[in-house]
This record gives sequence, structure tokens and C-alpha cells, in this order.
Amino acid sequence: MTIADANRAIRGLLQRALWNSRHALRRTFRRPIPGRFQPYNHTMPDRYPWLFRFAREELANTPSPRLLSFGCSRGEEVLSLQRYFPGALIKGIDVDPANIAACRARTAGKGGFAFATAATTAEEPADHYDAVFCLAVLCHGDLTVTGARRSDRLLRFDDFERVISGLARCLKPGGLLLLHTTSFRFCDTVTAAEFTPLLDAEPAQMAPDVLFDRDNRLMPGARYYSVAFRKHA
Repeated sequence: MTIADANRAIRGLLQRALWNSRHALRRTFRRPIPGRFQPYNHTMPDRYPWLFRFAREELANTPSPRLLSFGCSRGEEVLSLQRYFPGALIKGIDVDPANIAACRARTAGKGGFAFATAATTAEEPADHYDAVFCLAVLCHGDLTVTGARRSDRLLRFDDFERVISGLARCLKPGGLLLLHTTSFRFCDTVTAAEFTPLLDAEPAQMAPDVLFDRDNRLMPGARYYSVAFRKHA
């Protein structure tokens, strides 16, 4: 991990804390969107450079890879991915129509992008993508700061597992699944048996999120560093 990566991670944590405090009251009175996990739209350009570099190296021999950004927010991630994969075909999915409208506006006139408003990958073809990025999406910021002993008031493991299964279905055999900042562990899902772990993040590269088990119970002190997985061929 470089000094620049560390500084970027620290800035991201500070900015997220500020964003959370500013928008907690607004979120209280905002109508929830069905299927939404993370209530915050905040993200940053090139937020996970070490993870993007890893994916680029793994896909170095794949011409024009198909990439899916699940929970693409307002476009920072898809634009960052294009810089790492200039020949890629990138699709962004987000549950919030306003986010997708922003993505389309930001990429107008640029080739290689497609977008859809959706809470799942049910409409995506099977065995289609070379890599799926799901970063800081399958989590809820309030579970980190409220000291909750259970997650099911805000998130349920069953929903997490259902979304993970959908992501896996869309991946080609041998494709990459990249997960970062989730309220549950990928290794606890049934789908994990279809994958081989490839990369563990360093502790400084992980957000200070809490983890919950299959029964939505807090796992005190638990940490999970695996962030990249290959689907079995």
C-alpha cells in the first residue's frame, strides 16, 4: 500500500463521516427505495486504486472485458474503471433513478458505457461479465455507528445472500467478483463455495465496519479481509 493510497483512504473515512452526519436527518424523512442496502450516495473518484490495479492485472489478457459496477452511485466508479480499462464495456446499475440519470449525463458522448436502474441483476444475462465490482454497497452506514446488536432492522443476511447469488450468476466462469465494505461475510454465503479467494486487503484498506452473521447477529470484534474472488471454471 503506497502513501498516496493510505492518504486517500484516510480522506475517504473523514469525508464519509462528515457526509453521514450531514445527511442523517435528511435520510430520516426520506422515503426509502425498495431493494436499497446502502442509504448514502457518497463516493469518491478512484476510491479503491489498489483493488482496481489488482483487477487490471488479473484481466490483462482479456481484450475488451465486460465489467459490471453494481451500485454505481453517481458515476465516479464507472469513470474510474474506464481509466484502468480503456477498452472495456462497462455497465452501471443502481437502485436510485437519480443516480442513473447523473451517470448518463456525465458519460454523454462517451462510448463503452451502459446504465440501468435496478435493485438486482435479475435482468442481466448469465455468464456474461468478466468482473463484477460491488464496493461499499451491501452495507448500511448506520450499523457502524449505532452499536446495533442485530442488523435485521436495516439489513438481512438473506437479502445479502440473494444479491450475491445474482452477482455470481452474471459472472463468466473464471470471472472476478470484487467485494469491499459489506455488513456480512461472503464466506458465510452458499455461493462462496463456487469461488476461490484471490486477495486479502490490508487492515488499513478496510473501513471500520461491523459484521453480522447468518442470523443477523453482531459478531463482536470480527474482521474479514477477503475482497477478490474467482468464479470456478
